[in-house]
Amino acid sequence: MCYGTNVADMFRLGGVYAGRILKGEKPADLLVQQTTKIELIINMTTAKTLGLTIPFALLGRADEV
Repeated sequence: MCYGTNVADMFRLGGVYAGRILKGEKPADLLVQQTTKIELIINMTTAKTLGLTIPFALLGRADEV
C-alpha cells in the first residue's frame, strides 16, 4: 500500500515552477508549492503473495487497486 501525493500532479507543479523561473522570476521570491491531492494505492498481487487479506471497506476507499 502507498498513501501519498499524486506523482503526475507533482510533475505538473514542477513544470509550472520551472516555467515561472524561465520567464524571469527569481526562485527566492517564489512560494513553496505542495500538491493537494493524496492517493491511496493498494497492490493486490503483493498482498496475496504475502498472504494478507485487505478489507473491502479499505479497497472501496482506494484510488487504485
